[in-house]
Amino acid sequence: MAYDYDLFVIGAGSGGVRASRISATYGIKVGICEDFRVGGTCVIRGCVPKKLMVYGSKFAHAFEDAAGYGWSGLEPKHSWATLRDNVGKEVDRLNGIYLRLLKDSGVTVYMGRGRFMDRHTLEIGNETITAAKFLIATGGRPEMPDIPGREFAISSNEAFHIDDPLPKRITVVGGGYIAVEFAGIFNGLGSKVDVVIRRDRVLRGFDEECRDFVHKSLQDSGINVRSDTEVVRIEATNGKAPYRLHTKKGESFETDLVMYATGRVANTQGIGLEKVGVQLDKKGAIAVDEWSKTTAPNMWAVGDVTDRLNLTPVAIMEGHAFADTEFGGKPRKGDHRNVPSAVFCQPELATVGLTEEEARRTLGEVRIFATHFAPMKSTISHNKQRIFMKLVVEAATDKVVGVHMVGDDAAELIQGLAVAVKAGATKAQFDSTVGIHPTAGEEFVTMRNARPEPAPTKAAAE
Repeated sequence: MAYDYDLFVIGAGSGGVRASRISATYGIKVGICEDFRVGGTCVIRGCVPKKLMVYGSKFAHAFEDAAGYGWSGLEPKHSWATLRDNVGKEVDRLNGIYLRLLKDSGVTVYMGRGRFMDRHTLEIGNETITAAKFLIATGGRPEMPDIPGREFAISSNEAFHIDDPLPKRITVVGGGYIAVEFAGIFNGLGSKVDVVIRRDRVLRGFDEECRDFVHKSLQDSGINVRSDTEVVRIEATNGKAPYRLHTKKGESFETDLVMYATGRVANTQGIGLEKVGVQLDKKGAIAVDEWSKTTAPNMWAVGDVTDRLNLTPVAIMEGHAFADTEFGGKPRKGDHRNVPSAVFCQPELATVGLTEEEARRTLGEVRIFATHFAPMKSTISHNKQRIFMKLVVEAATDKVVGVHMVGDDAAELIQGLAVAVKAGATKAQFDSTVGIHPTAGEEFVTMRNARPEPAPTKAAAE
């Protein structure tokens, strides 16, 4: 049977765009659909606009530091509308670039939500297309709470479009990377920020010492972290701000804006997966094998909709590997080991490899090298910010299996060190590398003494 397309991709985010473009270079006919804007979460409502807002918020700290370096007469005034609108213009520009890239690659773009009619037929608005193979790359969406007053809260999607002026009091509910990043943004732009978390500390899943360091840094920056707290009801004043948040403890407090960042879920609803035999896992994400293949014989899935590693470069890697495997005659799987990542909180956290806890659980004996210090920049400006660095080394092989940092430019540093970890570098090779002085990064090659191991407890000895 002749189909309209050899491959049709549902979702024009990072993974979908990469897969469609690479597939088209192999001489096949490719189509793609998107129901909002091309570029996906990262470009339209995620990493790119958020990082630009992080940059904007950091100027407040730079102005504070400037006095120690002899600058005076600085009376900065920030315009939220200017930052918001300029970020929006950059998103518009990137959307145009992605559309151009697809067109230049020979990929046909449909604007509309795709819904499966059967395993080879997709409905997009009033149009129907057929394809031999499908790739699902619909990403994820913010998960909102099922509590009274939820309609008064926004998600990270709406955070880029807040009306001017920026509210004076903002409450961010959640302790993951999106929550702490926006907390830093709003704090830097002058709002009084509360962060509400159900657990004792932010950033569950990261190295425990890094979590401690970030948690304290948030507090030192003036952010009020309400630990072990759960919001159960939001009340509005005549349907608008100020809002009163009621907690499970019976406490309450007022705020002018509530933003939820309590997790994301896979975008699998409303696209007809139940009609074509694509199975979901217990979290509602598409179940795939190591080749990104679903349970339907002609369908694959990549990116956040599979809930493996929800990172833009991972989606791109998975999409590229799919195209090479299915159409390029170069079978390969996406490699999810030693993937570096960063949280653009202030100061930022970046990591690659195993946490200390993971290494002890999976490798047995490890050696830990860690240091924390005030960066040179702070010696004159006297701000409270410090840097934390950590190396996790497998004792039996001397391999560096984990690198962690909290501090300015952590992501830039860890990106380079990720190459070393991926290549299997040893601690001896780190030690033999000459540092660049004076930099914070040189500390990674000058940490010589492993932390003393704690004495075994009586129960462990027995």
